[in-house]
Amino acid sequence: MNRVSGSFRDPAGHVYSIDGRILRSVTASGLAQFDAVRATGLLDTLVEHGMLVPYQLLDASSLHEHGVDDAAMLLEHPRLAHISYPYEWSFSLLKTAALLHLDVQLMALEHGVMLSDATAYNVQFDGVKPLFIDHLSFRPYEEGEFWAGHRQFCEEFICPLLLRHYRGVAHNAWYRGELVGVPLAATAALLPLRAKLSWNVLTHIVAQARLQSGGGRGKAQAAVAKRKLPRTALRNMWVGLRQWVNGMRAPDAPTTWSDYADNTSYSDTETDAKAAFIREFVGEYRTHAVWDLGCNTGAYAAIAMEAGAERVIGFDADQGALEGAFQRALNLPKPFSPLFFDATNPVPAQGWNESERDGFGARANPDAILALALIHHLAIARNIPLADVIGWLISLAPRGVLEFVPKADPMVQALLQLREDIFVNYDEVHFLRAVEQHARIVKRQALSEGGRLLVAYERAAD
Repeated sequence: MNRVSGSFRDPAGHVYSIDGRILRSVTASGLAQFDAVRATGLLDTLVEHGMLVPYQLLDASSLHEHGVDDAAMLLEHPRLAHISYPYEWSFSLLKTAALLHLDVQLMALEHGVMLSDATAYNVQFDGVKPLFIDHLSFRPYEEGEFWAGHRQFCEEFICPLLLRHYRGVAHNAWYRGELVGVPLAATAALLPLRAKLSWNVLTHIVAQARLQSGGGRGKAQAAVAKRKLPRTALRNMWVGLRQWVNGMRAPDAPTTWSDYADNTSYSDTETDAKAAFIREFVGEYRTHAVWDLGCNTGAYAAIAMEAGAERVIGFDADQGALEGAFQRALNLPKPFSPLFFDATNPVPAQGWNESERDGFGARANPDAILALALIHHLAIARNIPLADVIGWLISLAPRGVLEFVPKADPMVQALLQLREDIFVNYDEVHFLRAVEQHARIVKRQALSEGGRLLVAYERAAD
């Protein structure tokens, strides 16, 4: 039995991974609340609308069968393909998650139910479709109550979105460092004056930040505790927040690689040959889940799906490219999730006891990887030894496709333009040697006379 990291805080229940199944315990202290919420029909309605992860009640005998000793009731959920965190989401993914959270709040209120918190970690993605995952965060609504999760929602959703909307500052590194979003006070200090003149910013960000500073926080909490907020006013606040969030936009300014798909050194023939190689690889191995490392706007993710992949997780560090990938994902017939990722600084295990949030490697479970036009960015631009790059890539999946781009290529020459060429082992011979140290090369294809090379590998059984 293995309790899922990050589920230890809630006294109402915990999540377990047992023999590949995902089970949620409902403790004796949380059972009455869960039963009350379930009786309203809210949970089933949310599931029917595709907003909440489905659940199934297990009979009492399952308690002893699975050895979950803290449970008065057990639920079972389908296992999600990949767990991601808010600091791995693009602007559009975070915005989509915020809208879902507000939609869940509004539907809950219609059923006489309230969410006990407003954390972004209660949202996961199937492709770019958001799903609420915490069935125990609902409780009966108390007439006249204020929104206890207001500050949390602002710091975990609104503040990161505002920084990008107004300042063009991506939230990922800050969010990863704080783990609980971007602080109100910091956001208020960084926003331009024109933003602070906005009624929404003034009421949700600036005013809250001031109330929390100095001695104002305690007085404000005492005042709030004595007041009543009509249900209509609470609903109107959420509706207004939803309209505000829906109107936020990431800057349209092009980034370094946002137009890479339309501005490469490939000829049309080379592009077609590369696409054909990917189609054949995915089709031959019947790969179900593919990771596309350096996915850019998702062109090859789409090709992998056409060839039979059931889902693709994409990773890229370029914010503009990720926004393009998000837009592509909206129109794909299968799930494609483009996530923010810096291969030279992958997400570590962090939080309480360094286990609350799993690191990148602990969540690596693809059937195959694509690493196309990526290796030179790590080996040349970031000084990672070529052999180390190859070893790391092959460790992620039992099979995959790697692309080697030689020094003579214009893209590599651009990286070398303003620096000394110290990369004596960066060549095709050392590339192939590094691959063969970890896996068997099952196919190779030269893409161009300039030396671009595709290699399909299969790792020896562990």
